[in-house]
Amino acid sequence: MRAIWLLLLRLPLPLLALASCGSPPKPPTADESQKRPANSAMAVELQTCKSNLQSTRIVATESWRLAEANAANVERMSARQQVIAAIASAQTANTVFTIHFDFGSTRVLVPADTAGTLVDAARSAPLVLLRGRTDGNTDSFSESRVARERAAAVRDYLVAAGVDPKRIRDTYQPVGDHAADNTSAAGREMNRRVEIEVYRALPVAMGTSGTAQP
Repeated sequence: MRAIWLLLLRLPLPLLALASCGSPPKPPTADESQKRPANSAMAVELQTCKSNLQSTRIVATESWRLAEANAANVERMSARQQVIAAIASAQTANTVFTIHFDFGSTRVLVPADTAGTLVDAARSAPLVLLRGRTDGNTDSFSESRVARERAAAVRDYLVAAGVDPKRIRDTYQPVGDHAADNTSAAGREMNRRVEIEVYRALPVAMGTSGTAQP
């Protein structure tokens, strides 16, 4: 027995270490409980949820942009409608007063219940348009003179009441443009008149481009 030990002591150290090992070391093993296949049901469902969430975010962002664009369009259309309504109001919402005359007369007789309203409106108006008319059926010098003088008489009346003469425009038409049946006495009385159109705002003409021009 001693001879065997003496023999072992004479062996090189590497051989001695190898001789002391009973068996080679085992290779490392993986923990199968922690493995999750990439195509498992849970992994597929998770990936599907992520894709759906991303799609929902994209749709929500696009919907928000569309909502903002629609709101801006509505605001622009509303502003445009307000401008159009203002222009239409300025052009059509005028007040018209009518002064009637006796046959062949140019004397201005304004009813008491109309005078105050007429003068107040004319004083504050940017434009007052007068139209002298007669009940004539034939264009003649005398009919033209009466129509012109009736418009001038109303103009003088308004100026005397404090209306700025620079804001008054007068026209006349001796024949035609009747307001009533000119074959009856009552109709001819209605046709002997001066129409006073009181503007709330200066007329606005539409240019060829569709934009409003003063």
